[in-house]
Amino acid sequence: MTDPSPKPTRAQQRRRTEEDILVAARQMFAELGYERTTIRAVARAAGVDPGLVMHYYGSKDELFSRATRHSADELPAGTAEEVAEALLASLARRLDGEPVASLAVLRSMLTNADAADRYRAAGEPQLSRIAAAIPTADAELRAGLLGAIVHGVIIERYLLRLGGLAGASPEQIVDLLRPCFQLLAAATPGRR
Repeated sequence: MTDPSPKPTRAQQRRRTEEDILVAARQMFAELGYERTTIRAVARAAGVDPGLVMHYYGSKDELFSRATRHSADELPAGTAEEVAEALLASLARRLDGEPVASLAVLRSMLTNADAADRYRAAGEPQLSRIAAAIPTADAELRAGLLGAIVHGVIIERYLLRLGGLAGASPEQIVDLLRPCFQLLAAATPGRR
């Protein structure tokens, strides 16, 4: 009996190999950070020759750039409450499945200037959008606190794995954070 599935084309094989390399690189950068990840280790994890990794990506920097490229959730413009809910929904999605590309940048940003620049470039527009929705004089500070909470939760859950946060459901975490997010996002009487 013959196999009815057609043999993949060279282009399909190449795309699959490139994706295998990116998956391995994301995981290694997330687990080890930029400095401790090597091309040889990525190649071994992907089941390919190190020369093939260099052929497709040219350098460790380019591999890191491609492996950590991901689309950030776009927060909608709206009221402070709507933006807070959108931020919570985005956090819930990231808590539901390990955000490997984000973790690679988070782990690497403390030792690699490019990773830190990438992190800032991705985060600044989001913080500006959050701040624009908050109707207070200290909106930038409040937006920064909201962002810090989100990043802290992700780091605690996936990188540090301390306490009950690692095993809590996304719904539990979001429900507990909701009052804090609403307070930070809303104009409260008697506050700036």
